Amino acid sequence: METGQFLQYLVTGVTMGSIYALVGLGFTIIFSVTGIINFAQGEFVMLGGMLSFILFDSFGLPMGLTVVLSIAAAALLGILLYLLGIRSARKASPVSLIVITIGASIFVRGVAAEIWTKDPVRPPYFTGSESLSWAGAYIQPQVLWIIGTALVAMIVLHVFFSYTTLGKALRACAISRQAAGLVGIDARAMALIAFGLAAGLGAIGGVVMAPHTTVSYESGVMLGLKGFVAAAIGGFKSHTTAFFGGLLVGIIEALTVAINWGPFRSEYADAVALIALLVILVIRSRSLSAGERAS
Repeated sequence: METGQFLQYLVTGVTMGSIYALVGLGFTIIFSVTGIINFAQGEFVMLGGMLSFILFDSFGLPMGLTVVLSIAAAALLGILLYLLGIRSARKASPVSLIVITIGASIFVRGVAAEIWTKDPVRPPYFTGSESLSWAGAYIQPQVLWIIGTALVAMIVLHVFFSYTTLGKALRACAISRQAAGLVGIDARAMALIAFGLAAGLGAIGGVVMAPHTTVSYESGVMLGLKGFVAAAIGGFKSHTTAFFGGLLVGIIEALTVAINWGPFRSEYADAVALIALLVILVIRSRSLSAGERAS
């Protein structure tokens, strides 16, 4: 394989990995605060891309405004998911809460298919479509938006949770909801903020992704799965690890397509996330078993 071809696949892997990283960051935000795995996270990405297209194509709004409105709408939906689904069932078991998020995912996907379209759609590029040449590889400007957005999101989240009062309150709820309540932190308010923040972050991924890859009502399924794998690499607690986990999944997926031999073929690229998930589950189950034996 020539150097230019390898770099082209690498760029593709980093681009898709950045999208998976944004989804994974959403998983870690909710889990680290509430202990809930939100399997509707991929649908917020789909909604971000789909809404940005609808608002631009059907209502003729400026692209910048469509981005803001799409993110706000997804964040509001995330808040509603918490208020109507999670908070109303707050005494349910963790498994029941996970089932609620799966049900929400199916509901949102079905509504999107009925209200809008089942065909893939593509909003316009943010800054044109003329590719940039680099060492034999060609990079579209939208790719830089995707990678830059994921990197900025990871840095902002790190600063937010480490140095702001609200971020520290969210982390306190993650450590102990009871202890946080004793010092005056409303755990339910923090959970609501976490759901809204994660949904908005997912929508950001959707609006920057859609011009490059297109988006459809079912796009959130695989995006959610791969974002789940990215977050699982860090145990759903580390934003930094989720970010690099997403990049790892994307790069391995792209190299699988590049090899195109034996089991490493383009049609098996999506299986990379499933295999990675199985490996993670095996490793984590062994570590948990070792911990139980030690105790």
